[in-house]
Amino acid sequence: MARLLIVDDKTSNRELLRSMLEHAGHEVAEAADGIAGLELMRIEKPKLVLLDIQMPGLDGYQVLEQMMADGELREIPVIAVTAYAMQGDRDRGAKAGFREYITKPVSMKQLLAAVGRQLQRE
Repeated sequence: MARLLIVDDKTSNRELLRSMLEHAGHEVAEAADGIAGLELMRIEKPKLVLLDIQMPGLDGYQVLEQMMADGELREIPVIAVTAYAMQGDRDRGAKAGFREYITKPVSMKQLLAAVGRQLQRE
C-alpha cells in the first residue's frame, strides 16, 4: 500500500486515523503540528497527506499554501480532516486546493474511500 502522513495537533485524532489506515495496509507517519508536518513531507515523501485545519501555529490552510508554493510538495494530494462541517467551509477548502474534505467524526468507510480515490489518481 502507500506511505501516508497525518498532520493533526490532537494525539487521539492521529491515533484513530493511524489505526484505520494501518488496518487497511497503509504505512503511516504522524506530525503534531504544521511545521513538523512540512518537515516530514520533505523527508518521508508521502503519497498522500491527511491534514487537520484547526491547529495552533500554522493552520491547515497555511500548511497547504506552503505546500502549493513548494515545487517538491505541490503535487502531494491533501485531504482535509476537520471539524469544520458547514457548506461554506467545504467550499473554502475546495478553493484552497484540498482534494477531499472529510468532517469529524471520521468513519472508516468514508476515510478509506477518500484515500482510495486520491491514491488512484496517482
